Amino acid sequence: MNILVTSSRTPFAIDLVRKLGRAGHEVYAADSYVAAPGSHSRYLCGHFTFASAQDEPERFVADVERTCREHAIELVVPAFEEAFYLAVAHERLAAVTRVYTAPFATLARLHDKSSFQRLCVENGLPVPETVVVGSDEELHTALGRFPRYFARAAFSRGGISLLTNTGPLAGRLDPGDVHPSETSPWLVQPFVDGPMNCSYSTVHDGRVTAHCAYRAPRQWEHSTGIQFESVDPEPTLALVRRIVERLGYTGQVSFDFVAAADGLKLIECNPRPTDGVLLMDDEQLARGITAPQSELSVVEPGRVVQLDWALLAQAFDEPLHEMPGSFHDLVHLRSADRGWNDLVPQLYSFLALCHHERISLKEHEGLFAAMSDDICWDGAPIPGMSAQDAALLSALESERAGTATGSG
Repeated sequence: MNILVTSSRTPFAIDLVRKLGRAGHEVYAADSYVAAPGSHSRYLCGHFTFASAQDEPERFVADVERTCREHAIELVVPAFEEAFYLAVAHERLAAVTRVYTAPFATLARLHDKSSFQRLCVENGLPVPETVVVGSDEELHTALGRFPRYFARAAFSRGGISLLTNTGPLAGRLDPGDVHPSETSPWLVQPFVDGPMNCSYSTVHDGRVTAHCAYRAPRQWEHSTGIQFESVDPEPTLALVRRIVERLGYTGQVSFDFVAAADGLKLIECNPRPTDGVLLMDDEQLARGITAPQSELSVVEPGRVVQLDWALLAQAFDEPLHEMPGSFHDLVHLRSADRGWNDLVPQLYSFLALCHHERISLKEHEGLFAAMSDDICWDGAPIPGMSAQDAALLSALESERAGTATGSG
């Protein structure tokens, strides 16, 4: 099958390219800048530089459409939030290819953390009590409601801009620096004790074809994972199935959970790939994406993989007594960005770190901004979207305003 992977800068996009290529598919990659690491893998048949999905969405869709026609692309696999811009153009692109993503309306309801919380409550799924706030005054009131709180923006990603008074991130962000609005609300919840688990799944028409549950033993600044270990897939699989079956979902989907004392609590959804991709083997991932009728395959507990470049950067910024453990892991554990037979993407990874002017190895938010710059969607209307999708955005905004100062 001829496959195009978009947003090839991300670590999981590089892994998608390699695994789909090793599984025998003809793989192409694209991004908005030429230094995207995944665009330089030896497993590619070709790579392209497209317009920015976020800044020039109409040109971006035109680039995808033209490339699919010229190279007989049978499947487009988004690797980040460019999926929203592709979903808006679903009918147009369906004439030339198949895009592995859900309709825009479904993506938007899952991506908006406030509407995701409402979806969970409506379907009896376990979530923490939630207050949606749309002003400084509402934020102050909500924070006072919970002795230990955890707050984040309705549109956020990568474990950045987290507001809490509990745990290792306590005080990292000051409440006075947070300014919610009706169009950019925040969610405030009681702090839930327990380890964070995540999941990544491939889904076709509401049926899960591949599933991985994992935790992050090592994290960058206690937020974004840089080392991953698979865990028992069954508890998360049961919850994922309830959601995707309810929505008739197609595409890649990822969830975050807290393993609380009384069971798993759903925290948020990313309707796109995340680092769970790194823990799947070639056949699991390829069949999960390309074979809608394939039997379910799950990643067994105990697989470990890491991002060497991120682990190395963190090692020089941690206490001296922890450095031996970091260097032990660098030597002995499998890396997603290491490999003698595909070295060029690693070289471009360092160029990618410098792509954004704010980047610094000691600035986590700058690091993630470099990776996600111009491929995000934060709830704004997209040029060319249908009247139905535009109406959905208005409805979601009204729902957010209606739940402000109310609990989920």
